[in-house]
Amino acid sequence: MEERPLEGLNIRPLNMGDLDAIVEIDRKILGKTRSDYWKKKIETPNARYPFSCLVAEYEGKVIGFIVGEVSGWEFGVPDTVGWISTIGVDPVYQHRGVARRLGQEFIKNLKTIGVRVVYTLVNWNDWDLLKFFRGMGFTRGGDMINLELKIE
Repeated sequence: MEERPLEGLNIRPLNMGDLDAIVEIDRKILGKTRSDYWKKKIETPNARYPFSCLVAEYEGKVIGFIVGEVSGWEFGVPDTVGWISTIGVDPVYQHRGVARRLGQEFIKNLKTIGVRVVYTLVNWNDWDLLKFFRGMGFTRGGDMINLELKIE
């Protein structure tokens, strides 16, 4: 059930000072703490695309984040392609339009630098996340497919 959107939500670039808040949001969602993972992710900002990692603040508190990047010709994908790596919203604030606002700002920022396609990967069984991205206008991708090799 969608609650009323938050008024006064501020979207801004992510910075190192946001680490503790992001780790806590991630812990609430996944049930485990990944401080080292997030420290490495935040320490290596993309200087060429500074607005591809954002946080949502409400009443001075970070309540959500989106982390993405722009490709640099990996796997033959041109640098006009953006990727959403992860998006997270504190469970207390979910279903209030926070993720949508983060996604919209992310897409707007990438569009201004020439990005024309944005990709993300979603677990096929994560219906809530699939529904969210569909609501944002995402559809099933074209020519690329996910390949997997299990090493035992």
